[in-house]
Amino acid sequence: MRFYWLIVGILAVWRITHLLAAEDGPWQSLAEFRRRANNGFFAELFDCFYCLSLWVAAPVAWLIGEDWKEWVLLWFALSGAAILLERATTRSNEVPFATYTEDPEDDDGMLRKK
Repeated sequence: MRFYWLIVGILAVWRITHLLAAEDGPWQSLAEFRRRANNGFFAELFDCFYCLSLWVAAPVAWLIGEDWKEWVLLWFALSGAAILLERATTRSNEVPFATYTEDPEDDDGMLRKK
């Protein structure tokens, strides 16, 4: 297996998984599929990028690998690389956690001590 096919496989797994998990697809076809699936197994499968990348990586690993050892290793390598690529390219909309520190017990702040 050439390094070129590994890079192409990683990009293919990432793109297909991103299309299925985060986009509506051409002619709103994936949005329609999600609507029909309601909250069933397939709808939940399409919500999780990490889970979906494993299923997308399996046939790609089978196409690229030459024997069963390569298939197994490529399966997880392609999925992991697609997840890393997704995390690197996705903007985080999460608000950072507020820092919280407790004052010492004997510190009354602005209160006067007698």
